[in-house]
Amino acid sequence: MTSTPHPEELPQDAPLDADALARIVRTALDEDLGAAPGRDVTTQSTIPADARVSGVVATREECVLAGVDAIAETMRQVAERLSLPAPTVTLEAAEGDLLAPGTVIARLEGPGHVVLIAERTLLNLMSRASGVATHTRRWADALAGTPAKVLDTRKTTPGLRELEKYAVRMGGGVNKRMGLFDCAMVKDNHVVAAGSVAAAIARIHERFPDVPVQVEVEDAAQAAEAIAAGARFLMLDNMPPGTMRDLVDSIRAGEQGETGTGKVWLEATGGLTLANVRDVAETGVDFMSVGALTHSSPIVDLGLDLS
Repeated sequence: MTSTPHPEELPQDAPLDADALARIVRTALDEDLGAAPGRDVTTQSTIPADARVSGVVATREECVLAGVDAIAETMRQVAERLSLPAPTVTLEAAEGDLLAPGTVIARLEGPGHVVLIAERTLLNLMSRASGVATHTRRWADALAGTPAKVLDTRKTTPGLRELEKYAVRMGGGVNKRMGLFDCAMVKDNHVVAAGSVAAAIARIHERFPDVPVQVEVEDAAQAAEAIAAGARFLMLDNMPPGTMRDLVDSIRAGEQGETGTGKVWLEATGGLTLANVRDVAETGVDFMSVGALTHSSPIVDLGLDLS
């Protein structure tokens, strides 16, 4: 039976995947301009093709910056579609920086057609990523001084998972699994289908022996069954802090827990808010998963202004 990696073993400092960003930008431009090369009927009618402009991308509110690579990538792809030179992009802020309102993120100079056609796509992507990073930072700050870390989930915008999970990292959060392919997560429906927690774990180890297994448990009996079956990562689902604390203490000290098996990673899930995050962290869990990092983060107001 293979050991189960935990989220801290994932590459949390990994940069945004360049191929994923290129795909995201390409899809967004197709959506905005029509199939390549596409067109902007307003810009291409009112501005000469040889006109050059300069301007800045800036934030209009406090934020944690993420997704800045979208500026150059969007400019590059638009320039390629129009057979024009790519504008120069000079960055003045770095990923993960906490920015005050009015802070200039980048200075731009180049063909007006490229800059204006790229504007909305690059702002949409950066606004989304920075919104996720800013929201995540609030959770990371709320957990400061505790051993617990905040995890994301698969509740991401279709097509934007790479960008949104990268933004979680920039905000100080931790990525969990990227998808259904890289980690098995046994939940209540899987237990019903397999017949028991132990049976579900056994079938996963038989079919995919190299894949880590995480198990959602609702009470002490399920936790004991999962640990006995070899699980080393448990999700403690919708438990009041007192119940969770008792279970964490039992696992840390019990014969079916760490004294007999080695480290068991514990994650709180369900019903988590910024108001109760400290109480949950004090139960002794290692992680808490928060789907709201990606499904409910408001965008950040960014703008591109010509000078």
